[in-house]
Amino acid sequence: MLRKLLIFCLALLTVIVLAACSEEGSSEGEGDDSLTIGISLPSATHGWMGALIDNAENRAEEIQEEHGIDYVMTNAADPNQQANDVDDLISQEVDVIVLLPIESAALSPVGQNVKDAGIPLVVVDRELENDAADVVVKGDNEGIGLNAGKYFIEQLNGEGKVVEITGPPNSVTEQRGAGFEESIADENGIEVVASQDGDFSTETSLEVMENILQAQPEIDAVYTQDDGMALGVVQAIEEAGRDDIQFVTGAGGAKEVFESIRDDGLISGTFLYPPTMIMDGVDVAADIAQGEEPEDDLVIIEATEVTEENVEEYYDPDSKF
Repeated sequence: MLRKLLIFCLALLTVIVLAACSEEGSSEGEGDDSLTIGISLPSATHGWMGALIDNAENRAEEIQEEHGIDYVMTNAADPNQQANDVDDLISQEVDVIVLLPIESAALSPVGQNVKDAGIPLVVVDRELENDAADVVVKGDNEGIGLNAGKYFIEQLNGEGKVVEITGPPNSVTEQRGAGFEESIADENGIEVVASQDGDFSTETSLEVMENILQAQPEIDAVYTQDDGMALGVVQAIEEAGRDDIQFVTGAGGAKEVFESIRDDGLISGTFLYPPTMIMDGVDVAADIAQGEEPEDDLVIIEATEVTEENVEEYYDPDSKF
């Protein structure tokens, strides 16, 4: 009887030890494997966004391979869908979320949902209208407007009729517009004769510019807040046979725009706003997921002016954007 009891106790002890070891190993493995980055982006409605989506996925895959951090990426066609996407990421209990809002105001409430859920939030490109973001990664949107305004003053010698093609309602549009307005505010000779929303779309900007050309018999230059919109504007100008417009500017750094600048086309300047910024956002998210404190809560990428003088420094014939 004593022998049987001893054997039973030894067997029970063995089971307990093995279970403890198994639980410890499983816990450690799950700790490594359970880290997940949620990435919520708009759909690829234009070249810049398409390049940004590619950069996001490529960087997320690299991080997955290097650090074992999983990712879930969604693309939305409208703010309501994106809000649902983010709420779904919250329900999946991801460790950190990277968000590029389609519209700043519309996505601010869901940004607050992320914060309330205790999930760190990295916002890229377009800011929210609250303090939900832990880190913001963006280009210098106000700098784009300021630099564009200075360029217009120089090229027009302080006098001319100007058209502005803006983006949809969000922080990017507001800041690029405010910077341009501030830059030309003291130039009484420069008049903005029309300002309309081109929705960061080549096709929409083409249609908008067609209407403006019919309404405005005299235009000296066009400031667009996006390279894709600049291409649509140029197409409208060329199809209308207008030769009074001296130049068009963009923003972003698209290959086709660089080619226009290089080849003395109608687009004579642009201001850098690289789609690679999303890679910085994903890197920050990976660091946060692994328990690291971000070095800065705001990362701003310089709005470098690109003209015929320096375009070869930035032109990449193999670029997808």
